[in-house]
Amino acid sequence: MDKKTTIEALAREAYEKGGFNGAWLYAENDKIVSKGAFGWRDADNKLSMQEDTIFEMASVTKMFTAAAVMLLVREGKLSLDEEYTKLFPEFPYPGVTLRHLLTHTSGIPDYDVEELVAPVLKEEKRIPPCSEVIRLISESDEEPVGAPGEAFCYSDIGYTLLANAVEKASGVRFEDYLKKNIFEPAGMKDSGIYHTRRDGRPSDRFARNMVLEDDGSLVPSDLSEETAPYVVGSDGLNGCDYLYTTIFDMFAWDRALREGTVLTREEQQVMYTPGRLNNGEAAGADEDDDGYAFGWGVKNDPGFGLIASHSGGMPGLATWFERFVDANRVLVFMSCRDHTDARAHWSFEAALEAIARDKEPKPIACLEDIIVRDPDKSCWESFCGKYEHPEDNDFIIDEVYMKDGDLYANAIDDEGDDFTFKLYPIGENEFGRKRGMLDLKFGDGCLMFDDLICKKL
Repeated sequence: MDKKTTIEALAREAYEKGGFNGAWLYAENDKIVSKGAFGWRDADNKLSMQEDTIFEMASVTKMFTAAAVMLLVREGKLSLDEEYTKLFPEFPYPGVTLRHLLTHTSGIPDYDVEELVAPVLKEEKRIPPCSEVIRLISESDEEPVGAPGEAFCYSDIGYTLLANAVEKASGVRFEDYLKKNIFEPAGMKDSGIYHTRRDGRPSDRFARNMVLEDDGSLVPSDLSEETAPYVVGSDGLNGCDYLYTTIFDMFAWDRALREGTVLTREEQQVMYTPGRLNNGEAAGADEDDDGYAFGWGVKNDPGFGLIASHSGGMPGLATWFERFVDANRVLVFMSCRDHTDARAHWSFEAALEAIARDKEPKPIACLEDIIVRDPDKSCWESFCGKYEHPEDNDFIIDEVYMKDGDLYANAIDDEGDDFTFKLYPIGENEFGRKRGMLDLKFGDGCLMFDDLICKKL
């Protein structure tokens, strides 16, 4: 398999099918095998995507926050097992250590970041800085979800608290500490912590995250009525997001780690060790990872050894960074537009993962490829109606109805918001949607999806 031409062909097809708009890089043994870019980096399709386009990395930032903590541990200015209240006595959750925060085992509430910051943006007309996080969570007066170390609960706010710890221990701004101690030594010349909604974008090389509206239009995420309260309101935070970088700088980060330029091998080993719950189980272990470590999801693969990775997501943005630590491979891709077809997006990601593991990739598949043409609609009216809501599910089909001869569904997302989408026939009594990986099947007085059976009311 010619990986270079195969990846380029897949990326082009994914772009054409609405599953990718961004840049990618894949390397083996310190050499770039494939790199490239497709699409646009602005709102008006006037600035084409370039290989050196600068992207917001969202939660991929967490590995750099964790690295900053490790450097301050080396200096003796922080300790992994010291309680956070030692640094900030006003912190309302005693017993939480830096290690707990790094591994998402602190037990602090699973704060909705938008709910935390949106009131400040709305009522005070300002974006709250990261230094106000402790006050904001104290005022929320929420109970912890459990004792420290009891369970894994992924938390963006936990990493903003770590950013504040870095500032307190170092005596300098978080942005400046990372630039001097991580980005510059690693040779990441186009990287930095930026707050582009608060301070503006430094240049047009910075990609604009675009969200797909219900009417099919693409709008910058900070101007969309639906996403702006979260995107703008949270732009003053640090630690959980707001690294802006390029595919080349992320490759430089991989090499800096491999060469021990920023962190020693021993320090990296600590960072790649999954957190442990009080019962001894690995924190965050699931079918994809052996557990969550310090800003990394880690897995020991039988064929490739240790693999460390992290994804990133914000409205209009999807990023992925994966290091094959033992096999000396690295994969990074960045996309700055909502994909118009979820199947095309996920099949592109799966294809890249396959190639990185020396497997033949499957073709890029989109919904249009599997839609049933001229379906028998004689029973569609019987599918219409209200359906019961499954408990503890973050996606609910509330009602199915017909409009202009097609089926539509009203749904409720994990935020409690209603939205509507068209159902496309993909099999006998089976339907999908373009912007999600939904496979919905109708049975006798019920509908089925995600291993759930919901009765018609």
